[in-house]
Amino acid sequence: MPQMGPILWLNLLLMFLITFMLFFISNYFIFQPKKMISTLIFSQMKKKIWKW
Repeated sequence: MPQMGPILWLNLLLMFLITFMLFFISNYFIFQPKKMISTLIFSQMKKKIWKW
């Protein structure tokens, strides 16, 4: 069974690293965060006036 030379291993490593980085960078920019609901709830709670 033939063995891979060091340059081929380096090429394989670079290919996987570039693919890995492109995958995570694309996921980072594709993700759109949703608006936080807690700010709406907090603002509604402030408006209530409790009479005990």
